[in-house]
Amino acid sequence: MSYEKKFAIGLMSGTSLDGVDLVYVCFEKRDDYFFEILEAKTYSYSEEWKNKLQEAFHQSENKIKQLDIEYGNYLGNLINLFITDYQIDTIDFIASHGHTIFHKPDEGITLQIGNGKEISRITSQKIVCDFRTQDVNFGGQGAPLVPIGDQLLFTDYEYCLNLGGFANISFEYNDDRIAFDICPVNIVMNHYVQKIGMEYDDKGKLASEGKINFQLLKELNNLEFYNDDKPKSLGYEFVVAIVFPMIDKYNLSVKDILSTFVEHVVFQISSKIKLSGELLITGGGTFNTFLIDKLKKSIQNRIVIPNEQIIEFKEALIFAFLGLLRLDNQVNCLKSVTGAKKDHSSGQIYGP
Repeated sequence: MSYEKKFAIGLMSGTSLDGVDLVYVCFEKRDDYFFEILEAKTYSYSEEWKNKLQEAFHQSENKIKQLDIEYGNYLGNLINLFITDYQIDTIDFIASHGHTIFHKPDEGITLQIGNGKEISRITSQKIVCDFRTQDVNFGGQGAPLVPIGDQLLFTDYEYCLNLGGFANISFEYNDDRIAFDICPVNIVMNHYVQKIGMEYDDKGKLASEGKINFQLLKELNNLEFYNDDKPKSLGYEFVVAIVFPMIDKYNLSVKDILSTFVEHVVFQISSKIKLSGELLITGGGTFNTFLIDKLKKSIQNRIVIPNEQIIEFKEALIFAFLGLLRLDNQVNCLKSVTGAKKDHSSGQIYGP
């Protein structure tokens, strides 16, 4: 299918709660897909919204339903602000990832709040959202969803690695796209840095000053999750139930925790990279130069760091692309990635 240009807004809110990433992007389809990011901005969360989203994990079903509406209202107003800020006048659709509260696909559960009807009502635009639920209903993990974008938009790279709240990777293997979450990254490191009043470890400076605790490192690397080869994804539940208690029992300084955890992340990523070719790295963790330098020493692949716009907004871009594929009724969820019973076109559509 070829078509004239389509203009879309994509939204992404990650587990690290940095804020909401918004992109305004133009897509064009000839033999291949092409994109151009026209505008992009991250709107930081207020402390109130950070607390609401962090606490939602512990709330009752009714309170989460209320928060779904409230957060949809928040996103709708944020989109309108973005449209005003950049004087955007042509929009074919908006695609929203929402914010993940629960992700337990092995129990048939995944929940991203940010009510699509509410976003559509406030923006008066067509909304595509809730990309994960159908895949979980088809027996899949509902994640990662970005690999279809890696496959069709970033074809020049052997591997696409994202360093966000979690590290995830995608690549071609035996004519299939393979992808999975590797390990937690920023969701753990930011948690400990915030205990000393900082948002994040700028360029990995604190980690570089710490010492590796090899007993903790061994325990982290021996987690059962890393030995499981089936399609898999990680959620906040895993970190709260397993990772934090494991780290906390050692009573280490924040610097030593960070240094040890960077070593863990590098070990886990390196163990998954077995093919030659270029490795594209995006996500907030790309700015952790201590981590990137260690990774460069651990693998033979040439590491490609793209421009800041792609580093920071690749996931929001690809969720816009998922919306495009959904509206064209094209596959946007790959069974080879999620373990679902079939490839499918996923996402709920609201509005005009």
